[in-house]
Amino acid sequence: MIYFLVFNFFTIALFNFVEVIPQDINWVVQRAAQRSYDTPAAFMSSKPRAGINHKEYGVTSEGVNVFLDVALREALKIDPTKQSFKVKMTGGPDGDVAGNEIKILFREYGNNAKIVGIADHSGSAEDLEGLDHDELVRLVENSLSISNFDESKLSNEGNLHLVSTEEGVNKRNTMHNRVSADVFIPCGGRPNTIDKHNYRNFLMDDGKPSSPLIVEAANIFITEEARQALFEEAGVVIVKDSSANKCGVITSSYEICAAMLLTENEFYENKDAIVDEVLEKLRDLAKMEANLLFREFQHYKGSCPHFSKVISKAINNVKDEVIAALDSMSDDELTDLLPLFRQHLPKTLADLSFERAADKVPRQYIRNAIASSIASKIVYREGTIFVESQPKERLAEIALDYISKEKEIVILKEVLRNTDMPETEKQNIIDLLEIGGVSAALKL
Repeated sequence: MIYFLVFNFFTIALFNFVEVIPQDINWVVQRAAQRSYDTPAAFMSSKPRAGINHKEYGVTSEGVNVFLDVALREALKIDPTKQSFKVKMTGGPDGDVAGNEIKILFREYGNNAKIVGIADHSGSAEDLEGLDHDELVRLVENSLSISNFDESKLSNEGNLHLVSTEEGVNKRNTMHNRVSADVFIPCGGRPNTIDKHNYRNFLMDDGKPSSPLIVEAANIFITEEARQALFEEAGVVIVKDSSANKCGVITSSYEICAAMLLTENEFYENKDAIVDEVLEKLRDLAKMEANLLFREFQHYKGSCPHFSKVISKAINNVKDEVIAALDSMSDDELTDLLPLFRQHLPKTLADLSFERAADKVPRQYIRNAIASSIASKIVYREGTIFVESQPKERLAEIALDYISKEKEIVILKEVLRNTDMPETEKQNIIDLLEIGGVSAALKL
């Protein structure tokens, strides 16, 4: 069973470099069944029927857009629901991440979102007035590349460049540097496109960046050295790929768990509810990490990519210590923590199958899910300094005590809500408990 999970995450990485179509996914699952694996449906994620297809539901882009929203507000002081902002992106409207990001931008911000440049394998479309929304949506819905953009929809400031000419190739290859925008979202393109040798091409003649904000929806479009140089020399705020686009991997984990807990028909019959709940969880998790990322970025010295790594390290440190503690627990002790696994699952999936978890899901998967949930909750709420200040040998004890104190605070808040006292005072106390009640109750 664990081999299924390892193989699945290998295939997630593979998706970044080759196109895997639904027929390929179904073939892999069928081959797993022919080879008599216990749960063949858990061998592959993004299944078209009994799964959550990443392109159809835009799971990666949903997380990317949450990071974008927080970054616009915190780094550029732009409220995207009220103010206009300009976006440029690599990756075409026929792609998974770019296509879905286009739709989400228009869904969330309407005409405030002005996409001024898009480059993909076929060319680039640029318009300082903003590329026509309806035309972009037409391309997305018909899985068409940017070369199919109707030039009549361009303003006098717009141009369409095709790779059928040498000039078109050059324009396509330099769009991400040339076009000025508030934010650059690389949703596709060659790895290491921006590196330590060419990062200054991203700067204008006056030394200012062509975009002061970058949200990395594609993996390794920018090298680590280039990220640091852009931040140090031009103040570019970069949301690193490992934070911004992780929701696709999280979705695959949920899907693999669902394959172990539900039959194909059970999943399909409840698919709409499960998918909606997964998307809600993705947005919530992305929002918590994005808020912590910018909180730490604003209060401590360092770049955003630095704090992405610090956050990841803090979560992993807590998780590893909790896993070690869970390994030493008896089955009865682990059973007492199963409600945490239920909270980890989408509600409909939990309602349908939680009673099967102990029999259907490997102990190691449950253990990892519980540890990850505890670690993420503590780091997102309390910050990385809280974790770093604790002795490593006490992290598991503190983490498990944290969950216990959290339950006590929930009860205390409920008692307060039913107390006869002025509402303003009551709410102030409840707010204080929510902010620091759990950590204050710990014996550190």
